[in-house]
Amino acid sequence: MRISGPRASLAAIAVGATALLVLTGCTSRDGGGESPTAAPVDESAVVASMPAGTKDVDAVTWALVEGEPLSLLAGSDYNFVAPNICESLLRVEPDFSIGDGIASSAEWTDPVTFVIDIREGVTFSDGTPVTPDDVIYSLGRHKDNVADGYFGAFVFVDSMEATGDSQVTVHFSAPDADFRAAIASGGGAVLSKAFSEKAGAALGTSSGGILCAGPYELDSWTPGSEIVTVANKNYYGGAPHVAKITYKFIADGTTLTNALLEGEVDGAFNVPPAARTAFEGSDKGHLVLGPSTASYSFGPTRSTGAGANPEVRRALSMAIDREQYIQTVLGGLGYVQNSFVAPFSWSGSPAADTYQAAYDELPALALDLDAAKKLVAESGEDTSVPLKIAVPAGAKELSQTAAIVQSAAQQIGLTVEVDERQASDFAAIFVDESAREDIDFVATVGYIETPGALPNPQLFALPADLGGIFNWSGYANDEVTALLQQARTATDPQASADAYVKAQAIFAPDMLQVTLAGAYQTLFISNELTGAVTSVAAYSSPWALQLGGK
Repeated sequence: MRISGPRASLAAIAVGATALLVLTGCTSRDGGGESPTAAPVDESAVVASMPAGTKDVDAVTWALVEGEPLSLLAGSDYNFVAPNICESLLRVEPDFSIGDGIASSAEWTDPVTFVIDIREGVTFSDGTPVTPDDVIYSLGRHKDNVADGYFGAFVFVDSMEATGDSQVTVHFSAPDADFRAAIASGGGAVLSKAFSEKAGAALGTSSGGILCAGPYELDSWTPGSEIVTVANKNYYGGAPHVAKITYKFIADGTTLTNALLEGEVDGAFNVPPAARTAFEGSDKGHLVLGPSTASYSFGPTRSTGAGANPEVRRALSMAIDREQYIQTVLGGLGYVQNSFVAPFSWSGSPAADTYQAAYDELPALALDLDAAKKLVAESGEDTSVPLKIAVPAGAKELSQTAAIVQSAAQQIGLTVEVDERQASDFAAIFVDESAREDIDFVATVGYIETPGALPNPQLFALPADLGGIFNWSGYANDEVTALLQQARTATDPQASADAYVKAQAIFAPDMLQVTLAGAYQTLFISNELTGAVTSVAAYSSPWALQLGGK
């Protein structure tokens, strides 16, 4: 799992290990007023990346809506700085396919043997070569630490060894359909072993620094103010067009919006939906929407109480008008999503048609108050006991989400109270069981950062000892467990998809998460710039590699 700044209070790598789930919401992103009824999104304008930059640029200022990161280490705290500094063995391409990165090849040679060939001539930003020892060290950081965010990616790894001057072979106890995608994310980021061991516990922080092989290197980090990165002149693909990127920590939505509209900041991801109209009318820059796996949802936090009852969750789902939710909370920058796994997750799979057909067969998440009231009456729960939903203080979209859930509950005979928590207390929900004892639901924004349908279901549907770290409601279904494990260990993509969709048909009605809407990846960028990755792949790959002037 990863802990991120104010937008992402906690993130988690699934036992499926191909992806990242971020549970978010610690920052206000109020763009300064409510948006009127928003115009529908032109799907033809949703793009995965911008045309590559062609001109050199001396400096770019970028805002981090997430606030100041705790660390630049993948798997601990995530942000948009790390992917540009620490490139991974493979790369998640903007269209959510997987391409080469530091590795020129990374493939299965048999069902339980995976061979990684390091690209010739790859060095760290200080000019020292990337070696098999560095790769083994970097992957081992995740494998050997059960508290690490990417630990689940390595549960089937038996051993790793150098099998050549530029080759690492990974041996598995069972086939793993998710591993290759996992090392295209932060799970495959390569760090200098020598530098990292010298830095010790301070590695990745403002005092310890970090040494990697991405297109940028860390130049300075002024706590509370900014992070400065400069182009890596030793980058194997050639130095990028932008010589320096300064990241400013601007968690307040109004401040961010003004800075973007006035040209004080050149760009930012995850900009406030409420400022959509202002962004679209700007003469300094423009709003770009990209495909994403992100979704807004709420889910149960314990195995007792009415929140753990699937009938109550189904009832609340039926009481919410999702089209209205998208207008109210997302300024129209979203869409109805019938599962907690977004279709973009499997868009690049050879078995995409199987996943899509099964998704299309899922029941529509439609408003039906009468059916919802009936479910509440039949649930057997004491409706006089209030349900509590936790949200982070200052997070506008999630506060609105909680208010909508509260209103919907009232219409069907339930009472919901909103528990607004400060950042540290909200973050504790995801790591401390005692912090969840007095709440029933938590509102979140989550995304999967690498291709694949398996990570979310494994997080929420499997037992805790198999990686179900968010299975707080105690969901248990032996058939679902067996099918998800079958999907992960299948060596054929079609066989994996077949097993997954069978599991989905069983767990989907139980609303392990109540999905309210899918959300586009949002970016506001100066009219002088182009080349940014605009899809959800920006979380895991060097999104500024092609950034430059027009």
